[in-house]
Amino acid sequence: MADELVHYEVRRGIATITLDSPHNRNALSAQLRRELKEHLTAAASDDQVRVVVLTHTGTVFCSGMDLKEAAGASAGDQGVNEFPAILEQLWTSPKPVVAALKGPARAGGVGIVAACDIAVAANEATFAFSEVRIGVVPAVISVTVLPRLLPRQAHELFLTGEAFDAQRAKEIGLLNSAVPVDGVDAEVRRYTDMLALGAPNALAATKEMLQQERSTNLGEVFADMLKLSAQHFGGPEGQEGITAFKEKRKPSWVPTEG
Repeated sequence: MADELVHYEVRRGIATITLDSPHNRNALSAQLRRELKEHLTAAASDDQVRVVVLTHTGTVFCSGMDLKEAAGASAGDQGVNEFPAILEQLWTSPKPVVAALKGPARAGGVGIVAACDIAVAANEATFAFSEVRIGVVPAVISVTVLPRLLPRQAHELFLTGEAFDAQRAKEIGLLNSAVPVDGVDAEVRRYTDMLALGAPNALAATKEMLQQERSTNLGEVFADMLKLSAQHFGGPEGQEGITAFKEKRKPSWVPTEG
């Protein structure tokens, strides 16, 4: 549809979700939130989709909540109430999600970047937790951001609202890679090509494992991890992967060109 703000395309097992609301710097308006949720749901439920790429048009990746819509609304009517569901979709997606930024991210936009499994940005991109400077709190995004950041850096950047560049974002754990703007697409493709080699169920289970809270009892942790490991060694994907390795061929889940 010509008036949609988020586009969805699937090619070679890669679902590309594109924020396309440059007139308001890809702010998280009600329409954009709704369409983003719908496309994330579609990607998660499509067996043909192996990896999700979240990208944008225009000069800004995402400027955060739409402040024009927020003005004059009561606490119960704020659009931010819908935002946790989007971050949770990204965080818990059974398909790996790669963020591709060629421009800045602010506030809720940084929360989205943090919720993705892998994030690639242009060197020119900047970031900021600008909430305190307009009298609000970066509360919702803290759920996805704090697990990524070094604690001392989180205190500084959340409290000051200072903008920081892509290189610092990489150093503190927000980004995986910072490259020249004309190299972002190639770097994203490098990651998606690697992710597509992983077995779908194994990738989903590995994501879930990475996000689990672990007991302080080492024996219990080993018991749980042994059960998970054995299930996948003996499962259909594990057996196919082992057979493919022995036969020196690609496993059946690796996408074919075309």
